[in-house]
Amino acid sequence: MKKINLLLLIILFLAWHVQAQQVPASLNATLDDYKYPFEVKYFDAEVEGQKYKMAYMDVPPAKQVQNPPVVLLLHGKNFIGAYWGQTIKFLTENGFRVIVPDQIGFGKSVKPEINYTFHQLAQNTHQLLQQAGVKQVMVVGHSMGGMLATRFTLMYPDMTAKLVLENPIGLEDYRLFVPYKNLQQLHQSELKQTAEGIRKYHQTYYTAWKPDYSEWVEVSAAQINHPDYPKVAKVSALTYSMIYQQPVVYEFDRIQVPTLLVIGQEDRTIVGKGYIEDKQKLQEHGQYPQLGQRTAKAIPGAKLVELKNVGHIPHLEATKQFHEELLKFLKQ
Repeated sequence: MKKINLLLLIILFLAWHVQAQQVPASLNATLDDYKYPFEVKYFDAEVEGQKYKMAYMDVPPAKQVQNPPVVLLLHGKNFIGAYWGQTIKFLTENGFRVIVPDQIGFGKSVKPEINYTFHQLAQNTHQLLQQAGVKQVMVVGHSMGGMLATRFTLMYPDMTAKLVLENPIGLEDYRLFVPYKNLQQLHQSELKQTAEGIRKYHQTYYTAWKPDYSEWVEVSAAQINHPDYPKVAKVSALTYSMIYQQPVVYEFDRIQVPTLLVIGQEDRTIVGKGYIEDKQKLQEHGQYPQLGQRTAKAIPGAKLVELKNVGHIPHLEATKQFHEELLKFLKQ
């Protein structure tokens, strides 16, 4: 019996070890050597007269379903489509087709130096869905993906059946209290990133750190070790500017589709928090319990779900609870 238990422990350790090694030490701009949880396809998005490869996953229901409802999952700024892996599996097991793009400038998509706008990202996504034969979609956006989901919904209300905002950023106008930084300053800041700095920042997303979260640190950190990193850093600066300069907070009252807000109550995310020196402003902003309630009041008929003792990423930190609330809303 002891030998069997020892063997089991060895197998579990080896399985963990293999999993822990799945992120290479160095990754290029398009994460070529990093495997996503489902097959990655590519769409040619046209931006400023040029075509750019946009990566996405398009995962059918686990069981054959006639005309399955489609869910679109939109990632955050410091994340990639792969971090939706558990949610994709859950939704496909419940009869949904799930489409998960990496926006241009993120993940396995190319990293061009273009003028990034939420309107353009929404248009790229709309064209991808059209090519995939999708006429209606339920949109789920996390963090920056929440800002994009909002813009997509406002631009394409007839295509958007439902909207889910999971701890979205952009619930306040960062220009009013975060000091402005020009593109050169932002680029230089990105070039100074370290693996330890990325880890410390990611740790602020959760109420308690778990080894499972390390993968999303390691993917970003591995890009620092590659010659492509200056390109990645430049695009990161450009997309920071997009978030800073293109608020959606003033348009929530224009949303006309059924909307669910899922808000981890311990979230204190502020885009550009490191640039704020005034401690009073740090206390006044990024208060998601208040921001969630305010946003729910602004969006006509919105439902608010408040998750206690949960931070910025409910679908990773409180997966079961998030999935239950998501499924309940999508099936209403």
